Amino acid sequence: MKKKLSLVLLASMLLMLLAGCGTQDESASQPAQENDSESMYIDVSPVVEVAKISDEAVALADAPQPVQSGNLKPTAPGTQAKKSDQATIDYSNAKDGYIMITSSSASGKRLKVQVTAKTTYTYDLKADTWTTFPLSDGNGKYQVTVFENIESDRYATVLSESFDVTLANEFGPFLYPNQYVDYGVAKNTVAKAAELTSGETDTLKKVQKVYDFVVSHITYDSQKAATVKSGYLPVLDTTLAEGKGICFDYAALMTGMLRSQDIPCKLVVGYAGQAYHAWVSVYTEESGWVDGAIFFDGTSWQRMDPTFISSSKNSAAIQQYVGDGSNYTTKYLY
Repeated sequence: MKKKLSLVLLASMLLMLLAGCGTQDESASQPAQENDSESMYIDVSPVVEVAKISDEAVALADAPQPVQSGNLKPTAPGTQAKKSDQATIDYSNAKDGYIMITSSSASGKRLKVQVTAKTTYTYDLKADTWTTFPLSDGNGKYQVTVFENIESDRYATVLSESFDVTLANEFGPFLYPNQYVDYGVAKNTVAKAAELTSGETDTLKKVQKVYDFVVSHITYDSQKAATVKSGYLPVLDTTLAEGKGICFDYAALMTGMLRSQDIPCKLVVGYAGQAYHAWVSVYTEESGWVDGAIFFDGTSWQRMDPTFISSSKNSAAIQQYVGDGSNYTTKYLY
């Protein structure tokens, strides 16, 4: 009887935590937020190729040595680029794990980007500014396409380019700032990370200090979760200043802090049970990629999902849930 009551209690707590953090998964092959509609991307050239895609939901052995990031700043030098009157795709620094794209706002229409290798990543693109996108699938052939909305859920190709990528270091995509983890413009976040880790040389201890801060400083914003719309992007300094946020904010803030301290970190988006969610994975020389961590107690790692632990006040039931890797399914890495 006690076991049944515990299971009921755990289920109730998870339902409360997941409310607003993600939407119900109705199809394993589709993102979670628009399963009833399909966005059509078409090429306006005589040969029309059609792809089906939905807006993304809001979330939310010997190892190589990580590169030292210092203060990494993405650049678009134009040495390898594809241009049109409407957009530019600069892949000059693809070996470092990122590309940059800009597009004109002349039409005033909504813009999107697809980055495809093993996985297709879809992003919104803000006009008239350079935006950084990670090459999360590592080495291989990439197809990058810029789209412009023509009506409803139909988009026309503005510019497309294919290129091969051989990373100079496998950690590049997870050290540079990008659209979702833009610590390059978050001076207060970077300063706080430096303050928290000051004098500390042990990577594991740096991770623990940043993690402990995020979990204790940020509270879950249920109102924001209930009203957030597709296209939402975390703003790290805003999350830090307000001390609250949704799954995406927790994970992005921690990821940005760790990257600014030369620690490779992935912002992971996928499913926690049936909900679309975001968490983090970090790399240390001692442990390699730690995909199933919540905190380091000096002996072992537990699941590193800042949102659940913070909003549940570190309850034993939630620690048991997040510690079970089978409850998490990775979909995207940023």
